[in-house]
Amino acid sequence: MSFLNYLVSGLSLGSIYAIIALGYTMVYGIAKMLNFAHGDVIMIGGYMCFFAVQRFNLPPVLGVIIAMLACTLLGIIIERLAYKPLRSAPSLAVLITAIGVSYFLQNAAQLLWSSNPKVFKSVVGNGVLTIGGEGGLIVSHVALLTVVVCVIIMVGLTLFVNKTKMGKAMRAVSEDKGAAQLMGIDVNRTISITFAIGSGLAAIAGVLLCSAYPTLQPTTGSMPGIKAFTAAVFGGIGSIPGAFLGGILLGVIENLAKAYISTQLSDAIVFGVLIVVLLVKPAGLLGKAVREKV
Repeated sequence: MSFLNYLVSGLSLGSIYAIIALGYTMVYGIAKMLNFAHGDVIMIGGYMCFFAVQRFNLPPVLGVIIAMLACTLLGIIIERLAYKPLRSAPSLAVLITAIGVSYFLQNAAQLLWSSNPKVFKSVVGNGVLTIGGEGGLIVSHVALLTVVVCVIIMVGLTLFVNKTKMGKAMRAVSEDKGAAQLMGIDVNRTISITFAIGSGLAAIAGVLLCSAYPTLQPTTGSMPGIKAFTAAVFGGIGSIPGAFLGGILLGVIENLAKAYISTQLSDAIVFGVLIVVLLVKPAGLLGKAVREKV
């Protein structure tokens, strides 16, 4: 049963990566921006929930809602102040700005809450579900919740983008901003809503990440953010099902590599798999190659 336990842990970790990757892929797919500050928004969400639940004794559900609202507002502010003025700038300028915003959020967190790690209590407790009696499959409540939440978010986002008026506006902006504006779509508002959705998802991912790995500090979101971006590229950045698939596969590969090969080499193995996949399918597993007209 040890393999199944490792597999379940990998699915849980992969679901966290998938939720973060969905935020990345939403922003890139619609605004064509790589928001590398996304991982630090995860950290802010973790802190918001931590203070709401463990300092002010609010119910965990309310703590998650507060974290989502705070991160949603933060995402809108970041987009308006940092990215909106660069709408027509070269992609390198946007990339450097994103890295600057990331370091700003990390240092602001250190100034506000110190760099000392905080112990984060799981929002669903430390209970486990045992299948098959003693020595059987052990599934923690956090792992179960993480997988369920990830699937719900993926399905909900897919329906939102394909069925709603705002979703259709997002797809139009993704295809051609100029044409979308001529058709009466408010491009700036659409991009702001995209950032708001992505940042709200980051808050959920932050709470689930800190519940599964209960240490919270200003650099908490850095490595998960990089790996989630890797997952988005792995699955096909810009594709919602691709981000979901990439996150799940990345988490499973990482966990099995830690269990059967080496904990020290697990990250190298993950990025090595990404390189191999991109050599075979440059657009990712579910991505579509886009031909540019010259």
